[in-house]
Amino acid sequence: MSIGAGGRLGFNGGVPNDMDPRLLRAFAAVAEELHFSRAAATLYVAQQALSRDVRRLERELGTELFVRTTRRVELTADGERLLPYARRVLAAQDELAAAFAADGRPLLVDVSAPVSTGRRVLEEARATAPGTELIARFHSGLTGAAADILAGRLDVSFGRVAGLAPAVLSRLDHRPVRFEPMAVVLPEDHALAPLPEIPLDALAGERLYAGAGNPTTAEWTDLAERLFAGRGIAVAAPFPQIEGEAEFIRLMRKHRWPVLATIEFLELPGAVLRPLVDPVPLALVSMVWRRGLRHPGLTALHEAVTGLSATGDWLHRPAGSWLPGPDARLTAAPGAG
Repeated sequence: MSIGAGGRLGFNGGVPNDMDPRLLRAFAAVAEELHFSRAAATLYVAQQALSRDVRRLERELGTELFVRTTRRVELTADGERLLPYARRVLAAQDELAAAFAADGRPLLVDVSAPVSTGRRVLEEARATAPGTELIARFHSGLTGAAADILAGRLDVSFGRVAGLAPAVLSRLDHRPVRFEPMAVVLPEDHALAPLPEIPLDALAGERLYAGAGNPTTAEWTDLAERLFAGRGIAVAAPFPQIEGEAEFIRLMRKHRWPVLATIEFLELPGAVLRPLVDPVPLALVSMVWRRGLRHPGLTALHEAVTGLSATGDWLHRPAGSWLPGPDARLTAAPGAG
């Protein structure tokens, strides 16, 4: 590869005029993760298919883009040069798709659960913009929702963006909505249930359900592992993805799981919701949408977030509260909020 006259990017094999953007997407994901299996997971494709796409791109360009060993993956000099161009091409493609997809259609919003911060934002947006159609979806998990946004199956979602893979987050826009205090759901006859608040240290020796084994909620399991580290609290063993409120209630009753939650949570029969304290752990809820999306429903959601965050003091972080480092860095980033 070479840089031609005028600073243009040149490759030994030339650049095909009809290059498949999927190949650039595969390359960019591996370049972000420097790990083929993790990159495949962020794109929801098989590792074999991802490797095949990267090899095809290398053949079309006539150059190697990665140095692969049994222990690590690194970008070659040609890979380093290609990456900013690939990012610009993919960003332009995402913006083009978003601009045309929004014309004259409802906005599909995943609010995670019938009781959630996202649901409150959605209802406020519906009240202030009744002429705009906002359709709710209730699928728990931002990891899965983000994949649906990038695939064009969903427009907006809510959740913890710090738990998303960098290759995914780099293709989304997001804004902080709320520092949501965390809580625990306990069987009503649990020894800790009579307490109005549960000190974190009181959960030592407990094993809490936090979505482990559910690939669509990986960001929540990651948050639980960060919170529990060094406290003698364990995450319950991986369990298959649970579909539906009724099934969740049945399994919680059967297994008597304490469940890591937030103060915005469903009322479950036979269980009590108790806020966690000493310190108060926070889940940073953000609104997430496809980069380049233009839609009056998105504007209404932004206005709802602004209003609710102000009246409810949602973005005030209490002194002495706990927040993971990656989440704290997001709120400190330029433009956050």
